[in-house]
Amino acid sequence: MNQTRKLFNILFLDIETVPIFSSFEELGQAEKILFEKKTEYRRKELITAAEFYDNAGIWAEFGKIICISVGFFSENLGELKFSLTSFYSDNEAHILGQFKKLLDEKFNLNRHLLCAHNGKEFDFPYLARRMIIQGIPLPDILNLFGKKPWEVKHLDTMDMWKFGDYKHFTSLDLLTNVLGIPSPKCDISGSQVAKVYYQDQDLKRIVKYCEQDVLAVAQVYLRFMNMALLSKEQVETIP
Repeated sequence: MNQTRKLFNILFLDIETVPIFSSFEELGQAEKILFEKKTEYRRKELITAAEFYDNAGIWAEFGKIICISVGFFSENLGELKFSLTSFYSDNEAHILGQFKKLLDEKFNLNRHLLCAHNGKEFDFPYLARRMIIQGIPLPDILNLFGKKPWEVKHLDTMDMWKFGDYKHFTSLDLLTNVLGIPSPKCDISGSQVAKVYYQDQDLKRIVKYCEQDVLAVAQVYLRFMNMALLSKEQVETIP
């Protein structure tokens, strides 16, 4: 199978997460204590759990998913195309259900792969954990229970860039910069998502940001394969 045909079997994705509540004070007493324990190793000495709560979205136990953006390659009249679409809502169970339906119907375990930047450490486990919390059966492609390493159909552009150097972390923003790819962080950054969601109440802005991350991951993958980058004309957004 040539490199172009392999692209058609990959679903590129990115998720955006926020704290479950807008403020630490909205947590129950038990949850406040648990969050304080969970974050002890991450907080600086004088930072309280309440002050650190803006970061709660990075943990599936204290955060929720508000947007899942996906992208996939196709071919039209011999030209490579890349399509983007998103599932987004204040109702996490709804978007997780939509995403599960896509995986179950279009991206089966035997043929397809999922690809994200830092997906193995963040996106894939976060999706699986939140599905379990929401009572949604895991799609086969996300369910790692009992699977051997070579049976896991996950690609990770950060993992690919490590080349075996497991202590090396490279952000998507840095990687796009060194590879000559337009930065996906031209509007907001991940640290601003919770503010844009809770204070600005601008979910559509977050969706656009998430889709740009997916496009960037796809472009990085193309560079890894020594293939030409996508032009603006080759990219379409599906409402």
